Amino acid sequence: MSSKTTRHKTVRLTMAQAVARYLAAQRTQRNGRQVPLFAGIWAIFGHGNVSGFGEALYQHRRDLPTYRAHNEQGMAHAAIAFAKAARRRQVMACTTSIGPGATNMVTAAALAHVNRLPVLFLPGDVFANRRPDPVLQQVEDWGDGTVSANDCFRPVSRYFDRITRPEQILGALPRALGILTDPAECGPVTLALCQDVQAEAYDYPESFFATRLWRTRRPEPDRDELASALAALQRARKPLIVAGGGVLYAEAEATLARFADRHGIPVAETQAGKSSLAIDHRCAMGAIGVTGTAAANALAAEADVILAIGTRLQDFTTGSRSLFQGRNRRLIGLNTQAFDAAKHHGDCLVADAKAGLTALGRGLGDWSAPQSWQKRAAKLQADWLTTHARAVAAPRGSAMPSDGQVIGAVQRAGKPSDIVVGASGGLPGELHKLWQSGAPGGYHLEYGYSCMGYEIAGGLGVKMARPDCEVIVMVGDGSYLMMNSELSTSVMLGQKLIVVVLDNRGYGCINRLQQACGGESFNNLLRDAKHATLPEIDFAAHARSLGAEAVQVSTTRELEAALTKARGAKRSSVIVIETDPLATTKAGGHWWDVPVPEVSTRNDVREAHRKYAKATRQQIIGE
Repeated sequence: MSSKTTRHKTVRLTMAQAVARYLAAQRTQRNGRQVPLFAGIWAIFGHGNVSGFGEALYQHRRDLPTYRAHNEQGMAHAAIAFAKAARRRQVMACTTSIGPGATNMVTAAALAHVNRLPVLFLPGDVFANRRPDPVLQQVEDWGDGTVSANDCFRPVSRYFDRITRPEQILGALPRALGILTDPAECGPVTLALCQDVQAEAYDYPESFFATRLWRTRRPEPDRDELASALAALQRARKPLIVAGGGVLYAEAEATLARFADRHGIPVAETQAGKSSLAIDHRCAMGAIGVTGTAAANALAAEADVILAIGTRLQDFTTGSRSLFQGRNRRLIGLNTQAFDAAKHHGDCLVADAKAGLTALGRGLGDWSAPQSWQKRAAKLQADWLTTHARAVAAPRGSAMPSDGQVIGAVQRAGKPSDIVVGASGGLPGELHKLWQSGAPGGYHLEYGYSCMGYEIAGGLGVKMARPDCEVIVMVGDGSYLMMNSELSTSVMLGQKLIVVVLDNRGYGCINRLQQACGGESFNNLLRDAKHATLPEIDFAAHARSLGAEAVQVSTTRELEAALTKARGAKRSSVIVIETDPLATTKAGGHWWDVPVPEVSTRNDVREAHRKYAKATRQQIIGE
C-alpha cells in the first residue's frame, strides 16, 4: 500500500521488508548479462531475526532466494567463495540471530576482509528501545550501555552500521553496496539490525526501491604514474610480473597473456593470482614465494623491476621480504587500492589491472625484455616442468602417497574445466606449487586468512557460482573435522561436489614446521598428542551419514578410478585416502619468517635459531 504526499510517493513497510525489497531490486553485469547483484541470502533463523527479517525474506523468496545452512561460519564461507568465484561481480548476504549466531560469522568476516572479498552480513541485534534488556544472548557491559556482541564485526568490516531506526537504511544500504561493488574498497559490510526495529514500519519513498544497475569501475592510470612505470620497465634488464588476485577480479587474464608474450616478461603467480596464465604459456613460471616454484623464485631473486599486479604482497609472496634480492631493484605496484600499490616502497600505478596493462602495453610498443633474460626464463621453466612431473608421479611400491602424488592423481583424472578448492594446512603449499590450472579461475584457494574449515563450505559457494564446472575440494583430515556440515547442505541443494580427504592423522603441516624450528613432534599428529586411545575415524562412513556418496581408497590408482566414478555421480561424493604426514615437495619453496626461540635446552632448537638468525639478514626492510 502506498500513499501520496506533495513531494513523493511512499510505501509503508517494516525495516526488514524494506531491506529485502531493496536488495532484490539491485542489478549487476556478469558475463555480459544483467543479473541480480545478490544471488541469494543465507539464513539461520533465531529469535533475533526470524520474525522480522524471516517474514520479509519469505515475501521475496522468488526474487531473493533464501538458503538454509547448518553452521553460520560455514554459510558465510559459502557466500564469500561464491563472490570470489564470480570475480566479485555478484555477491550474497548472510543473516543470523544475535549472540552466537552472529559471532560465528566473525571469523568469516575476517577472511573476507583479508582477501578483499564482498559479502553482506545482516546479524540481528539487541533491542534499540532497550525495553526488555537484557534480552536472550545479549552481551552486557556495565561501563557502556551501547555495547553489543556485534561490535566484534567492526575491525573486520569495511563498513559497519547498527540500524536503530527504520529510516537509517535509506543511507546505510546505498553506502553498503557502494563498498561491496568498489574494486578498491571491496570487502565485508555489516549492518546490524536491531530486532525490534526490524518489525517497525516507516513510509519509505517508492523511488528507493527502483531497479539500479551497479557497474564495475575500471580506473585508468594517472599520467605521471604511468610515465614513471614505463620508464622503469624500458630500462629493465630482468623484469618480472607478479600476478595477484586483482588480475582475475579485473578479468584481465587475456590482457596479461598478450602483454607478457609481446614483451617477453616472465610471470609468477600468487595464491590468489594462480590460474591467471595458462601453464603452457611461454612466460608462465608458476607459483612464487614460500610455496613457489624453483623457476619463479630464481627469477624473483634476480629481477631488477617487479611489476606487482593486484597483489597484497603478503609474506608468503615475498618470502617475508627476503625473496627480491636484485641489485637496484624497483617495484611497481599496479593496484586499484593505493594502500597496496605503495607497499614495499614501490612506485604506485593506481589503476584497474586490465586498464593498467593496456596502457603499459601501448606505451611500451615493440619493447621487449633482453633475449638473454627470456632464454633464462625458458630454461628455468623447462627444468621446473621436469621436476614437477617427478613430484606428481604415482608412487612406487606400497608406501603411502605424499600430498603431491595425490594432487597428481586428481589432475590426471580431471579435466581442464575443473576447479580445485582448498584453504589451509599443507595442501595450499603443494597445490600452489604443483596444481596446473586448465582455465582462469580453475584454482580457488583461500590463503589470505588460511582458514581451516573453509574448504567444503567454500566449495559449495564455488559450485553455486560456477554450476557448469566440476568442483573438486581437497581437504585434510584436520580441516574436515573442524567443519564439514555444509557437505550435507550441498546434498540438500543438489550442488554436487567431489571432496578428496587426505588423512595424515593430524596436523601434518604444522608438525613439519614444528620440526623445522627444532621442536620435537608434539600435540600435532594424533599419535603425538595426549590420548587414552588413538581415534580411528571412518571419514567415509561419516560422509555417508551426511548424505554423500563415499569410499575409502588405498592407492593413487584407486583414487583415479574413484574420481572417474564420482564425476558421473548425481550428488556429492567423498573419497578418502591416507597420506604420509612427513613427505613434502622439497623442490622450490623459500624461507618464511617463523621466529625460533633464542634460548632452549634443546640442541635442535639452538641450531634452528642459528639458521633463523642467518636467514633474517637477507630480509630487506625499509627500502
